[in-house]
This record gives sequence, structure tokens and C-alpha cells, in this order.
Amino acid sequence: MLAILVGLENPNLEQKKIEIVRKNASDKKELLNIEDSILKSLSEQKGDISELLMDETLINKLQSSKKFAAEINQRLKDSKVTEEMINTSRESYRSVAFRASILFFCINDLAMIDHMYQYSLQWFTGLFEAGVENAPASTQLEVRLQNLNDYFTYSLYQNVCRSLFESHKLLFSTLLTHRILSGQNEINQNEWRYLLAGPSGEVAIPDNPTKWIQDNSWPDFYRQIHGLTQLSVFAEFETKFMTADEDFRVIFDSATPHLEPIPHLNDKLNEF
Repeated sequence: MLAILVGLENPNLEQKKIEIVRKNASDKKELLNIEDSILKSLSEQKGDISELLMDETLINKLQSSKKFAAEINQRLKDSKVTEEMINTSRESYRSVAFRASILFFCINDLAMIDHMYQYSLQWFTGLFEAGVENAPASTQLEVRLQNLNDYFTYSLYQNVCRSLFESHKLLFSTLLTHRILSGQNEINQNEWRYLLAGPSGEVAIPDNPTKWIQDNSWPDFYRQIHGLTQLSVFAEFETKFMTADEDFRVIFDSATPHLEPIPHLNDKLNEF
């Protein structure tokens, strides 16, 4: 993805990178051939060291090879400096390539939901190239990178949703959001695992302190309350609930509980 992106955004830079890689490979191969040639010439000579030193043909060949090898080594050193400069420039586009890789493996996982959801890398690459060409332009690199990420993410979302059953579209949105935020280190993985799997392990169930939760439902309620308490952001949740349960009743009675503030903890919680 990085090579494709740089090739479209800065074709001269990418072409120069390719040329340096090829030239380096050619020079290293030539240097190896020179070393092999020298070793072969030495192995074919007969006599002691004094006789070898008197062989002008061999001496000239060694001197010529040494000079050529020095030139190749110098070229390799020069190209290494140039290659590092090019790599630094290419790395400025890394965030877009990283987002693209996240999105590809996100849609790749859709096959676990339904085997019909198959998306080829060729199709994905074509969509990515179209996104690079159609994303809003900007002379500021940071703005351009943000435009690329925003445009391609939404473009992919639209195109994939056309092939999904209606019941899977919200699931895809959730998966996409999680992958993007995880890639930006904005999701606590312990909290994410709890959202997916809930509490685990056995726990001693205390007496029901409430008047609004039925006793036969209380064990399940308490397991959730206790499980949440294992997450750092909810460390005080169990204590607050057990000592002031009426404060939480408004959530239990609400038709839209997800919109209600969490008593005593709301200022500590982020959107997730």
C-alpha cells in the first residue's frame, strides 16, 4: 500500500527508490563476481608466493579488480545515503498505508460472518488507487493525509455495505470503528474484551441491597457489576452501587438507558 500510494502521490520519488534498489542489487552482484574472479585466478596459479608476485597479468588483474571494487563500494555508500533520504520522505505517507492495511484485514474478517463476503486484494487495491486520485487535494501534507484517510475509509464503507445483508451493516460499522481506534491506540483492550465476553469466573453473591431488582435476577446483575469493577475506570462502581443503589435506578427504569449519565462515574468515562 505504501509503494502504491507513493507511486501515485510522488511517482518520481518511488521510481528513484526502485532504481536505487535495482542498482544496489546489481552492484552487489558485480562485487561478488569480482571476488569470485580473484579467488579463481589465485587458485589457478601454481608455484610459491614469490612466483605469484612476479606474474604481471595476475597483479594487473588484482589491481584492476581492487579499483573497481572500491568504486562499487563507494557507490553503495552514496546510494545508501540517498536511499535513507528517500525512505524518510516515503515514511511521511506511512499513516495512510497503515490505515489501508487495517481496513483490508477488517473486510477480510467478514468471511467469518458469512462465507459469501469475499474481497480480493486486487479489488481493494483498485479502490485504494481511486481513493488516492479522488480525495480532496491540499498543499499541506498533514491535511492531504487526513483527506486520504477520510475519503478512502468512507469509500470502502460505502462499497462494502452494498454487498452486505442489512443485519450485518451495523456489525461491520462496529468492527471498522474498533479496528481504526485500536490502530490509533484509543481502545483499552481489556474493556473491549469485557464488552464482547462479559464477566468470567465464580464470585460470591451478596444479599440484594435493592428494592427494584428481583431476587432471582440479582445474581446476574451482581456478576456484571463485579466484573465491571475489575476494569480500572469502574474500580469504584461496586462500592457506589451497593451503598447508593437508588441513584442507579433511573437507568434501570429508562426507555433509553444508554443515554442516561452514570451516577458518580460519568465524568470519568469516555464515549466508549
